[in-house]
Amino acid sequence: MAASELYTKHARVWIPDAEEVWKSAELTKDYKQGDTALHLQLEDGTDLEYKLDPTTKNLPHLRNPDILVGENDLTALSYLHEPAVLHNLKVRFIDSKLIYTYCGIVLVAINPYENLPIYGTDIINAYSGQNMGDMDPHIFAVAEEAYKQMARDERNQSIIVSGESGAGKTVSAKYAMRYFATVSGSASEANVEEKVLASNPIMEAIGNAKTTRNDNSSRFGKYIEIGFDKKYGIIGANMRTYLLEKSRVVFQADEERNYHIFYQLCASAHLPEFKALKLGSADDFHCTNQGRNPVIEGVDDAKEMSTTRNAFTLLGINESYQMGLFQILAAILHLGNVEVKDRDSDSSSIPPNNSHLTTFCDLMGVTYQDMSHWLCHKKIKTASETYIKPIPKFQAINARDALAKHIYAKLFNWIVDNVNKALHSSIKQHSFIGVLDIYGFETFEINSFEQFCINYANEKLQQQFNMHVFKLEQEEYMKEQIPWTLIDFYDNQPCINLIEAKMGVLDLLDEECRMPKGSDDSWAQKLYNTHLKTCPLFEKPRMSNKAFIIQHFADKVEYQCEGFLEKNKDTVNEEQITVLKASKQFDLLVELFQDEDKATSPTGAPPGGRTRLSVKPDKTRPGQSSKEHKKTVGLQFRNSLHLLMETLNATTPHYVRCIKPNDLKFPFTFDPKRAVQQLRACGVLETIRISAAGFPSRWTYQEFFSRYRVLMKQKDVLSDKKLTCKNVLEKLVQDQDKYQFGKTKIFFRAGQVAYLEKLRADKLRAACIRIQKTIRCWLVRKKYLRMKSAAITIQRYVRGYQARCLAMFLRRTRAAIIIQKFQRMYVERKRYRRQKAAALIIQCILRAYMARQHYQALLREHKVVILQKNVRGWLARCWYKRTLSAIIHLQCCVRRMRAKRELKKLKIEARSVEHFKKLNIGMENKIMQLQRKIDEQNKENKAMSERLSGLEISYSAESERLRSEVVRLRSSEEEGRNNANRVTSLLEELAQLRKELEATRNEKSVIEEWAETYRDEMEQMVTELKDQNNLLKSEKDDLNRLIQEQSQQMTEKMAKALQEETKQLENDLNEERSRYQNLLTEHLRLEERYDDLKEEITLTVHVPKPGHRRTDSTHSSNESECTYNSEFAESEESSRGGEDVTKAALDMSLFLKLQKRVTELEQEKQALQKELDTREEQFQRARARDDEEHKKARGAELEYESLKRQELESENKKLKHDLNEMRQSLAENAGADKATPGSPAYKVLLDQLNASTEELEVRKEEVLILRSQLVSQKEAMQHKETMTDAIMYTEDVKKMKDTGEITQAYMGLKETNRSPTPNYHELNEDGELYLVYEGLKETNRLLESQLQTQRKTHENEVEVLRGELQSVKEENNRQQQLLAQNLQLPPEARIEASLQHEITRLTNENLDLMEQLEKQDKTVRKLKKQLKVFAKKIGELEVGGQVENVSPGQTVDEPIRPVNIPRKEKDFQGMLEYKKEDELKLVKNLILELKPRGVAVNFIPGLPAYILFMCLRHADYINDDQKVRTLLTSTINSIKKILKKRGDDFETVSFWLANTCRFLHCLKQYSGEEAFMKHNTPRQNEHCLSNFDLAEYRQVLSDLAIQIYQQLIKCMENILQPMIVSGMLEHETIQGVSGVKPTGLRKRTSSIADEGTYTLDSILRQLTSFHSTMCQHGTDPELIKQVVKQQFYIIGAVTLNNLLLRKDMCSWSKGMQIRYNVSQLEEWLRDKNLMNCGARETLEPLIQAAQLLQVKKKTDEDAEAICSMCSALTTSQIVKVLNLYTPVNEFEERVSISFIRTIQARLRDRKQTPQLLMDTKLIYPVTFPFNPSSLALETIHIPSSLNLSFLTRV
Repeated sequence: MAASELYTKHARVWIPDAEEVWKSAELTKDYKQGDTALHLQLEDGTDLEYKLDPTTKNLPHLRNPDILVGENDLTALSYLHEPAVLHNLKVRFIDSKLIYTYCGIVLVAINPYENLPIYGTDIINAYSGQNMGDMDPHIFAVAEEAYKQMARDERNQSIIVSGESGAGKTVSAKYAMRYFATVSGSASEANVEEKVLASNPIMEAIGNAKTTRNDNSSRFGKYIEIGFDKKYGIIGANMRTYLLEKSRVVFQADEERNYHIFYQLCASAHLPEFKALKLGSADDFHCTNQGRNPVIEGVDDAKEMSTTRNAFTLLGINESYQMGLFQILAAILHLGNVEVKDRDSDSSSIPPNNSHLTTFCDLMGVTYQDMSHWLCHKKIKTASETYIKPIPKFQAINARDALAKHIYAKLFNWIVDNVNKALHSSIKQHSFIGVLDIYGFETFEINSFEQFCINYANEKLQQQFNMHVFKLEQEEYMKEQIPWTLIDFYDNQPCINLIEAKMGVLDLLDEECRMPKGSDDSWAQKLYNTHLKTCPLFEKPRMSNKAFIIQHFADKVEYQCEGFLEKNKDTVNEEQITVLKASKQFDLLVELFQDEDKATSPTGAPPGGRTRLSVKPDKTRPGQSSKEHKKTVGLQFRNSLHLLMETLNATTPHYVRCIKPNDLKFPFTFDPKRAVQQLRACGVLETIRISAAGFPSRWTYQEFFSRYRVLMKQKDVLSDKKLTCKNVLEKLVQDQDKYQFGKTKIFFRAGQVAYLEKLRADKLRAACIRIQKTIRCWLVRKKYLRMKSAAITIQRYVRGYQARCLAMFLRRTRAAIIIQKFQRMYVERKRYRRQKAAALIIQCILRAYMARQHYQALLREHKVVILQKNVRGWLARCWYKRTLSAIIHLQCCVRRMRAKRELKKLKIEARSVEHFKKLNIGMENKIMQLQRKIDEQNKENKAMSERLSGLEISYSAESERLRSEVVRLRSSEEEGRNNANRVTSLLEELAQLRKELEATRNEKSVIEEWAETYRDEMEQMVTELKDQNNLLKSEKDDLNRLIQEQSQQMTEKMAKALQEETKQLENDLNEERSRYQNLLTEHLRLEERYDDLKEEITLTVHVPKPGHRRTDSTHSSNESECTYNSEFAESEESSRGGEDVTKAALDMSLFLKLQKRVTELEQEKQALQKELDTREEQFQRARARDDEEHKKARGAELEYESLKRQELESENKKLKHDLNEMRQSLAENAGADKATPGSPAYKVLLDQLNASTEELEVRKEEVLILRSQLVSQKEAMQHKETMTDAIMYTEDVKKMKDTGEITQAYMGLKETNRSPTPNYHELNEDGELYLVYEGLKETNRLLESQLQTQRKTHENEVEVLRGELQSVKEENNRQQQLLAQNLQLPPEARIEASLQHEITRLTNENLDLMEQLEKQDKTVRKLKKQLKVFAKKIGELEVGGQVENVSPGQTVDEPIRPVNIPRKEKDFQGMLEYKKEDELKLVKNLILELKPRGVAVNFIPGLPAYILFMCLRHADYINDDQKVRTLLTSTINSIKKILKKRGDDFETVSFWLANTCRFLHCLKQYSGEEAFMKHNTPRQNEHCLSNFDLAEYRQVLSDLAIQIYQQLIKCMENILQPMIVSGMLEHETIQGVSGVKPTGLRKRTSSIADEGTYTLDSILRQLTSFHSTMCQHGTDPELIKQVVKQQFYIIGAVTLNNLLLRKDMCSWSKGMQIRYNVSQLEEWLRDKNLMNCGARETLEPLIQAAQLLQVKKKTDEDAEAICSMCSALTTSQIVKVLNLYTPVNEFEERVSISFIRTIQARLRDRKQTPQLLMDTKLIYPVTFPFNPSSLALETIHIPSSLNLSFLTRV
């Protein structure tokens, strides 16, 4: 393939740039062979002519297609070169916020300088068990690969983390260790990762310091080996350290600090325990003030000191050792401040009273004189003598600094040793994973011995890395059986030889160090002489003779020779060490230097604090220590490095390269220069180069066929995909060296995939152009036809419009003429009519005025006559009325006097009953006489009135005639007088009328003008009013509409609030259920842990003691078993003898808690007893007071009652009888139908009361009528008294409190008035009516007393309920306080506190229940005794009766005649009887050895549950509590045992879940409680339990069912988990929709359905299998719905989590696949009638994520639509999907950063959790709705296959 084919117009290339390193450009002209320049256009539009190198003619690097940009693996890029790598990393880091990228076997990690939510436990669970290429790059993926290979290959692993200071090495290593600790399930010795993390503050304090590049830079390397046992659980760890930078103890550059521990000590100097150290500010000490910046922004050194001390304590270093450490560190600070003065040129001295040296000696426990002497002198040994020689000042200062560094290094080693001891485990290590956190390649302006060692170590690591990469490439080629040639890669062995070979840099350095007068200059000259001409990697700087340059694999580095010898020697005066060893007051100091005389192995710690791995020898040879002690730093470092390389070579390495994106520590800011520098230094580009040298792009045949099917013709497609790919590839790529065919893959050279992608894009582009052409033609033609039709239509309408306009004009012209004619006629007619109307009005007014004057005169005369007539009549009537009034008054006085006399007589006579009877004789005759007399008087009155009326008529006619004559005469006289004056008055009136007419005319004109104006104003006002009216109407309508909308909104708001409140309550309920069920799960886990420990203890004891029998480990599994544990222990005491010993310590704490609880209960009991006594006293006092008041009220009536007692005795008996009947009827109906308003009893009583009232009123009226007829005045007085009594009776009725009192009063009244024929003559007001009234009063008092008694009882009950409510409130407050306290605790302590609280609560409840049970037992025993006594009496009576019934003749023995007795069909009671010794056999055959499949297929569902319940019924029937307890206990424990044994079998777990629920439902259905008996048949109600209340065991079974349900969900999850990702995401359900993109070295799981690959059909078949299994087992339908909901939640959560962690899955086509798969799941739900179970709602986040992949993602409208659509997704999930969205084809576009920011801004106010992934471990709280069975127990038959022949049906 020629360059002209690739470097064509519009091709994009990379050109070098000084600022951005590489810049993208586009060709504007095709390149032709021989051109010297390329014509380019930059991205900013600038044109550029790029000159080619005339010597090499190398063309610039080509840019990859856009669909390959942002790939997870850099090796997936078609063009592999530096700019492609840099651009891919930048796009992922800046645009997608992805910090991890694969580069072959290397994980590139870029420090984001920001906390990211990608390291939680949910992320760990998501990566656990996944293949490395299946998920997005992550440190967890590397850790999982290492862990998986360790378990699979049984080979030790290593993770090598390298990078610059500040690149994030330590954090990456920490997350890798956290992953191991999480997935390995470390629990016991464990939490090694926590211990290592606890050591971090210590190691950072003593090994980290501030540098110019990093505020917390690690100044040492470390290798942590994490040990695993055979089950691959963490058991321990060991730490090795490398090359501590000791020189930092005595020297720091500008803007740098010493190790953090020194500043922490100075910041804590004010503490009392540190007073003796005599510390001050860090600026006061030479060792801490050289950097001139002792403070790190945002770091509190005092607080960090507290953290460090806490970490020391956690790792087992006690306070005394800590103070010793701080004492040594303070001594180092004081030693740095010791001043040395010149004595002469060859000697020096220290003043005798140097305060810092004095403090140093006091702290170290040495003498001042010895230390000051050996700081300024040294001992020289020869063969025969020893000399003590003074040393000059600079050597003394170096010796002082060397001593400080040596002490610090020893202290560092000691701390590391103790950390390793804390991490050490006694269990044998099976394998390990090593995590190497080591410095990367370093180059500074001044590079010294430390940088030389660091770069030497990186050379060795790079060599090992290159060999490993080369080895993997070779293995891949050999595996695919393709020919390959040796890949030429950079081998840095020459550089390593230059450093470590014989006569190398280190060898010459050691040789120079052994020379007596060796120096840095002489060593440099030796280097120049040895290597300058022989080694091309060694160079000499032009301007220096004290430096040298080495060409490393990453870059050239210039090293300054100054200080190399001194640092390599690392000499310290042995006499100074001897002085320190002589310290007798400081044991820790002696411990630090006690190994000075012991051998140091090559694996020992090099200078810099590496820990030793060798075992200390028991004996050492003389002279060995001094010889070994003189080993140089370089030699020790080389030996330790060789050991490290041996360790790494013996393991499988995994590489993590940490990159620092910028030096300013800005979050997500990418500096290309710094990134390229680090990529070159860490070997990433070398990996790319090695990959590019071979065949970097690799495709399986199926993937190639799926991707490039578009380039094939139909005839090229064969059945053999491999042959098809070969034929097509040979046609597409002519050069066969560009590809190779392997066994399963096709290998491509670099650039070939880009070429194929170009061909594919061109083919698709051509197809798109053809489709666009056709579509556009169709659209334009359709548009043309539409425009043509529209034009014709417009023309037609325009012409019609014009014709209509002409006709309209003609009509309007004719109409205007006619309007003018009629208008003119109208004006003239109007003027004429106005004049005519004016004349008529004037005439009318004049004539009317004259008529009015005449009428007024006549009217005045007529009124005068009428006034005279009325006055005279009034005077006559007044005289008549006065006369009549006087006559009547006189008559009244006379009659009153006579009536009074008669009244006195009648009163005297009325007292005699005899007189009353006489009066009644002949009463009718008297009445008839009086009636006749009245009729005669009426006739006389009528005749008199007729005569009087006749006289009045005649008188009035005569008077009227006379009046009219008088009036006539007077009028004629007046008329005569007026006629004389009429002429003159008429003339005057005529003149006056003329004047008035003129004024009237003027007024008329004014009035007409005003009327016109007024009419106009009125019309205007009317118009305005109409407008205002319309406006008001519109406002009214608007207000009505607004009110309706507001009311609707309020209604919706209230409904929404109600719905939210209901939802919140449901959520709270579900949370409570979930919390309770989580506690059960935790309890089960602890129980299993207890069982495991118990088994381990049993295994350690080889042979148990004779007679010892180990009980089931789950014997005491449930908390609620405490209720019967004490009684059951008596029967099990012999079998649990050995167990009691082991549990004694555990039970002691429980015993103390129980004892404390008993004391509290006794106190509460005493308080309640006192309160009860107080209430009783109050009740007695109130009762006595009521009795006194009652006696007082009764005292006044006793006398009268004694008189009437005989008369009322019979009525009272009847009243009491009816009252008792009424009470009985009310008592019988009290439970079911109380007499409340609206009830039938209430209506009946009310009707009776109304009837009695009406009857009473009728009788009153009859009495009143009779009395009025008998007497006149006397009867009136008596009637008044009777009405008074009636009013009193009505008031008494109103005083009655309830219908019961009214009813009783009515019954008493009815009895009183029960006479069938009432004799009205025998009624009198002083007799029977008063007795009735008194009877009602008595009844009222009786009812009031009963009402008071009931009220008191009610008040007592209310008080009891209030007390219970108060106790419940106190309990609730206490629970809330405990919850608040628990929330403040860490998770582990929270769980422990919750369990402790739950145990205490259950213990208290159990104690209360036991007390209640004891009371019930006593009551039962008492009743049993009474029953036995009654049974004995009944038996005696029956025997006596039989003896009495036997005649004497029958007592003689008679021969018995044989009788045939037919066998009656036995009526079974639904019970099964078994012997107690058969209980184990029952449990074994029915539970432990039962095969669920056979039972589910052949027998009725839930048969074991029915059998167990029938056995339980019999135990209850015979009242054997022990049998009930043991049966239930054995059943529960056996179910647990079988589930523990076969808990992974879904069928078994489902079977026992169904049977446990059925057993629980049976206990409820036959419990005898009304709530559970509603659906029972009468026969089933007869089968209810009669003796025992098993509510407590129902709770135990409910808890057991919850545990089985959770186990079922876990079992189901384990089965579904491997299918979900493959079936929902990877498998192409719709073939051909999604194209396969190129993959890198990390091979992903193929999306093509290979054999053994799970598909969506696999998931649906598995779901169907689950559903059918549960249906066969008879699982409750509601429970099946909950299981299905949980299944769909797991499917949705796992799918969404993988989608969020897989960039390759976030595309438009994958969204379509997901939506199709979800629709298939919904179809499955519809097929199973499970759409209403809530399963579909659990898939809503997945559905919205799929929709998010498919919607437009460009404009603000799209952002708004996304925000409203994705309501079930969190903000982080939405942003993650948008960041991961990857186009599969070139026609798709990536999501812009601005759009993602718009989404984030819109979702900022959404209150959601920041969690990225869904919790796949979430289990919805389960409920078990009551589901009664219609199966009759007596119809159940036991199959013989169950081997339960020992059971007997009863």
